[in-house]
Amino acid sequence: MLTMARYAGFEKRTIRFLEELAANNNREWFKENKPRYEDDVLDVALRFIISMQEPLAALAPRFTAVPTRVGGSLMRVYRDTRFSKNKLPYKTNIGIQFRHEQAKDVHSPGYYVHIAPDDVFVGAGMWRPDSDSLRSIRERIAARPAEWRRATGAAAFKRHFSLGGETLTRPPRGFDKDHACIDDIKRKSFIAVRELQAEDCLRPQFQRTVESSIKAAEPFMRFLCKSVGVRF
Repeated sequence: MLTMARYAGFEKRTIRFLEELAANNNREWFKENKPRYEDDVLDVALRFIISMQEPLAALAPRFTAVPTRVGGSLMRVYRDTRFSKNKLPYKTNIGIQFRHEQAKDVHSPGYYVHIAPDDVFVGAGMWRPDSDSLRSIRERIAARPAEWRRATGAAAFKRHFSLGGETLTRPPRGFDKDHACIDDIKRKSFIAVRELQAEDCLRPQFQRTVESSIKAAEPFMRFLCKSVGVRF
């Protein structure tokens, strides 16, 4: 049974397993090493999710930390290769998403923690939202540019995060190409990323870094939640 901890992080053995999986990304190797995956990756990640329940409830109470092996905050290790040229069967990173309580899928408002041997970051926002949500966000930016600037220009948010993701080459239909915020209106995703050092996830203060990131992202997340009609 997993134990509760106020602060939890990741371990060298976790990163070592991910490195070995990247070098042996096949079903035979994974089957042979699945007990290691469960001990070194799965259980470590679930402990981290458990340790985030209390701070998340205080910082963003509409978002959930669900420590289950399937269907919770921990994203599957198995890759969906049906529509991908990359047929490798396993992800070589840990992906954790703290979704909104009304979320239906990964495209809903959420916070994200990404752990890979050479890539560690915290994300916030909405990745490739559905067409209705995307239009609602764009319309709110167009109608309330000052509110959008306050959300993305808040000191703590600007210090830690950068907006990322793909954008359209031309303004979406129905939006003024000369609008002051047209570059943001053209975004396909509304995600903010705080890049960290790869070794940060091994440090005792890593969870506090995640918590401070969630707090810093609050104005941005409030704007998105208002845009799509859910409570922050």
